[in-house]
Amino acid sequence: MQFARILLFNILFVGFTAILSLLVTPGLFLPYRVAIWLKQVWLWLVLGLARHIMGIRTEIRGRENIPDGPVVFAVKHQSAWDTMALGAAHPDGAFVLKHELVRLPIWGWYLLRLGMIPIDRAKGMVSLMKITRAAGKLVAQGRSVLIFPQGTRTLPGTKHPYLPGVASIYKGTRVPVIPVALNSGLFWPKKLMNKYPGTITMEYLEPIQPGLDRETFMETLETRIETATARLEAEALERFPYLPKPVPADAETEQDYGSVDTDSPAV
Repeated sequence: MQFARILLFNILFVGFTAILSLLVTPGLFLPYRVAIWLKQVWLWLVLGLARHIMGIRTEIRGRENIPDGPVVFAVKHQSAWDTMALGAAHPDGAFVLKHELVRLPIWGWYLLRLGMIPIDRAKGMVSLMKITRAAGKLVAQGRSVLIFPQGTRTLPGTKHPYLPGVASIYKGTRVPVIPVALNSGLFWPKKLMNKYPGTITMEYLEPIQPGLDRETFMETLETRIETATARLEAEALERFPYLPKPVPADAETEQDYGSVDTDSPAV
């Protein structure tokens, strides 16, 4: 039964995305607010399909930890769900994403129209400086920035280093960084036909205020995200015992499969 639900979701997802790809094209030439609204329609539609067809719901905790004004959200990345849920929750938020995505016809152009921040992995420190400047400009405009500090999607239970791009943005923007933990990889893994019903939990953690040195900031960020992620994964496995158990902690992470990867291994 779940297989049929997943198949129906995938068919509708591809169909609606293809249709909306044509419908949103005028948004490239319309005011920014219209472009944002069109983006939100697609996100609401996809998340609604996931909820009603596959039984995948969302619980968001810790909203009280988000201060007024622009911030940097540093988010654990386990699933394609992450970018959709975060995009829906923060309409004006700008993702740091891999440069290849902005080369896609229509959708890539739309990402640029929405002010997303591409990073070219091949350019190392030069690209790092560019994304830091771009993040600073967006924060000055009152927009928040979203980054996956590990630079790639990781399997639940695995470990992957936190890359220095997030520290550069932290120092350059001088606004609070909100660590974000989640357990989406247990419900929405990489494989197309492997999705499991239940409630994905995303939690905004205590802000890291500006002014810390790089080493202290990185240690604080990693500790908060990894500790909370392990707790959320354990909660989900207890609440939904049919979920697959996480792979061993030394297993390889998932690399470069089309999600919104953010940092570059070279920076």
